[in-house]
Order: sequence, then structure tokens, then C-alpha cells
Amino acid sequence: MREPRLSAPAAAAISGGMTVDAPIAKPAGSTPHDLQGLGAAALFVLLWSTGFIGAKLGVPHADPLTFLALRFLFATGLLFCLALAMRAPWPRDPWQILHLCVAGVLLHSIYLGGVYVAMSLGVEAGLSALIVSTQPLLVAAMAGLLLGERVTARQWLGLALAVVGVTLVVWRKLEAGIGTPEGVALCLLALCGISAATLYQKRFCGSMDLRSGSVIQYAAAGTAAGLGSLIFEQQRVDWTGELVFALAWLVLLLSLGAVSLLYWLIRRGEASRVSSLFFLVPPVTALVAWPVFGETFGPLALAGMVVTVVGVALVNLEKRGGEAERLKTRS
Repeated sequence: MREPRLSAPAAAAISGGMTVDAPIAKPAGSTPHDLQGLGAAALFVLLWSTGFIGAKLGVPHADPLTFLALRFLFATGLLFCLALAMRAPWPRDPWQILHLCVAGVLLHSIYLGGVYVAMSLGVEAGLSALIVSTQPLLVAAMAGLLLGERVTARQWLGLALAVVGVTLVVWRKLEAGIGTPEGVALCLLALCGISAATLYQKRFCGSMDLRSGSVIQYAAAGTAAGLGSLIFEQQRVDWTGELVFALAWLVLLLSLGAVSLLYWLIRRGEASRVSSLFFLVPPVTALVAWPVFGETFGPLALAGMVVTVVGVALVNLEKRGGEAERLKTRS
């Protein structure tokens, strides 16, 4: 059987990408097979949402880039073993390896590094998830401006709603003394990093094998995070129970478990379902962060989250509908 390849940044979903384009799409239905695929996609989104919780749990006990470098170190080793066990093909072209490294640094180091450092400055898990969840909207706008792709009126409407919603939430949080402007700026840097990674990977890494490609990307990202830690931090690590739990959760459940689950979804042609559910990441993160960290949203901030989620949903659900329409045309 021919191994499935990624036609777009499916690897982004492993640690943060908000769009997953499946190489194989299938018509919608309500068979047990379809319900199983939907359930697996929902589980993937739930796992991804807890990534913000794990980061927020571990950051108080270690310098953020040091914590991230440790995560990448363990994840690279485990994914390398998984790739070998599954006999995944490895890229041989040096330029392809370089492209994977660049995408990995943008996707994992810039994106996750921005989020982790922002959290160390007091930005809440729910707010960071909300800001970076607007990635599909920024990618659509960037693709229109830089690549000449057509941006629909619905996408521009979604972007406008997201800007208004995020602004409302950020304003209320900063006014309440939660987080800092520098932390919010780092979340915006993370958003730019994952958006740039999405376009870069779509352009240069379209044939990436998820298993071996993830190893290369994590290794490159870990190197970048390690260098950042050496330059800007003191490599503080307090090996508390919370830190060990957070690190184990992020490595085993997200880096390893999410890779395996996404690979299973791709083989079944179900990965496109993930992107159609990603608009649920901010509210799910907020719901989990409420009992764990006591994070709350006032009425105005909650309204801002709803507006943002609607904006992201407009784009994601439009993509899902477009895929179904293309399938009908082909059949």
C-alpha cells in the first residue's frame, strides 16, 4: 500500500497547526465508519486543546524555552523510534531536508516558543489559544496578498470578526491586569510563525511523510529552542511533580499520540475533519483552564470569544463545504 503523504501542513496539527488538508477526502455520511472518523478527529482536537493546559502547567517550574527544548528532545527520540518501527521513508534530497528544518523552526520554535514565553509573562491559556486559533484567517489573507489566491467575502468577514473578537478579549484581560502587552505581542508572533509555516510547508514540503518529517522538524525546532535557551535564559528546571506530569503529557499524548492519531486519520482519508472542528479549540481550552487554573471570561470577554470562534468557523466550515462540492463534481 502506498503511504499517505501530506498535501499541506498536516504536520502543523501535531503541535498547533489550525488547518489540516487531507490528501484523500470522502463524501459526508452517517455510517459507523464516518462516525468513527468524526470521533477520532474530535479526540485529536481535544488533545490539541490540552496542549495549552500542559504548557501553562509546566512553565512556572522551568524557563519556557528550556521547557520547550526538553519537550522536543524527548519527542524527537520517541518519534524517531516510531518512524523506524513503521519503516517510514526518509527524505534524501538535502534541499528537502532543509525545507523541513525551516518549516519546523517556524512551526514549532517560533509558534510554540512564542506561546510558552507569553504564558511565562502571565498570558492565560485560554487567551493564547484564542489568538493563535485565528491562524486559518491570517493564512487566507496572506495567501491572497502573497500568492494571489482568491480570498472570498466570507473569509474577509471571518477575519474581521476575529479581529474584533480578539481585540475585545485582549482589552478586557489587560484592563483586569491579566497578562502583559509583551505577552500578547509574543502570542501574535506565535500566530505569525504558524501562519508562515503553513504557507512555507504547503509550498515546499507537500510530499512530507508525517513520521520521518516530524522527526526532522522536531530536531530542528529543538536545536533552535536550545540555542534560545542558552542565549536568553538560565536553563532553570525545577523537577516538580507538575513539571514531570506536564512534560509527559505533552510528549506522550500530544507529540506521540497526536502523530499516531493523525497518521491513522490520513490513512482513512479523514484528516480533513480535523480542520472543520478546530474552531472548537479556544472554548475547549477555556473550559479546561477554568477548573485547572481558575481562568474565567467576563461577559464582554466571553462575547469576544464567541465572535472570534464564529469568524474562524466561517472559514473552516467553508473549506469543508468546498471539499464536499469538489467531490461531487469529480464523481
